[in-house]
Amino acid sequence: MKVLAAAARRRRAGGVVWDLAAGQPSTAAPEPVRRAAHAALDGHILGYTEAPGIEPLRRAIAGHYRNRYEMDVDVDNVVVTTGSSGGFLLAFLAAFDVGSRIGLARPGYPAYRNILHALGCEVVDLPCGPGTRYQPTVGMVENLGLDGLIVASPANPTGTMLEPGELDALASWCAGQGVRLVSDEIYHGITYAGRTSSSWQTDRSGFVVNSFSKYFSMTGWRIGWLLVPDDLIDVVDALVGNLAICPPAPAQYAAVAAFDGYAECDAHVHRYAHNRGLLLNGLRELGIDRLAPADGAFYVYADIGHLTDDSAEFAARLLAQAGVAAAPGVDFDVVDGHRYIRFSFAGSTRTIEGALVALEQFLRP
Repeated sequence: MKVLAAAARRRRAGGVVWDLAAGQPSTAAPEPVRRAAHAALDGHILGYTEAPGIEPLRRAIAGHYRNRYEMDVDVDNVVVTTGSSGGFLLAFLAAFDVGSRIGLARPGYPAYRNILHALGCEVVDLPCGPGTRYQPTVGMVENLGLDGLIVASPANPTGTMLEPGELDALASWCAGQGVRLVSDEIYHGITYAGRTSSSWQTDRSGFVVNSFSKYFSMTGWRIGWLLVPDDLIDVVDALVGNLAICPPAPAQYAAVAAFDGYAECDAHVHRYAHNRGLLLNGLRELGIDRLAPADGAFYVYADIGHLTDDSAEFAARLLAQAGVAAAPGVDFDVVDGHRYIRFSFAGSTRTIEGALVALEQFLRP
């Protein structure tokens, strides 16, 4: 967030910014969503809705799983949330208690750790590196006395994915050990290598967290969803009623139409794929070649240990001197992140091209 704030100050001062920091699409919501939003404003009072979300949206989400995963999901197991962030909070509150031990891959999305700490849970680091493609394995989590495990595929910041067999093994192990799995699937739909699978295709005793933010380009709409295990449906419903009453009504009515926008969203993924190739090749040509496999999402996680041992200072200097905004690895890894940096390729192709030129000038003055 400090990088984004510094980038905004630079823009206000008239400086050029090549933004490779933002973890969000640079495109608007699909056209059917925008149409539906106008219709909702004209045709609905937009008061409180049912706590788990309006039924048309929950049915549309269940239909998404039939269409994309050939998987039947009961509408009662679908809970609409205030973005994936609201989904994580609900899942953690419903599943864990103060003192619960939760396994997290490191590097990983920092909000997992921060929310869990705020709830009094104990975070158990799972150091993940190139040897496991930055993803946890069953061997890592055995004998740790875990109450919960969070996995992400594709993951932020690395973009790596669990192969279907690997996710199946983790979900099966969690089910067998009574460990509550929370599967972060918010980057599903944005993939370049391999095939995504959902943890619910193996076992339904854990949570699935998903969102309209990434694939559907709806970050600011603050709308996501949970697949909730049967034994926690009433708990999650009660939590929503107390914490939020309901998700934002305008976004709910608009999101029903998101599943009419697959073609538009897939076109964005084609652009991401082009940008991904440009960035991976450009970084390697600049000698930044220790890169996490960018299987999905829109990030390249780069080892820059040969350039710095302080990624926060490096990122600040890169922005100040070259106008390139990137996220320092310390945001994602409290131990080894000082030698990593995350580049996003969610922006325009022109942004990627300009950033590579500026980065070359920065590295080779």
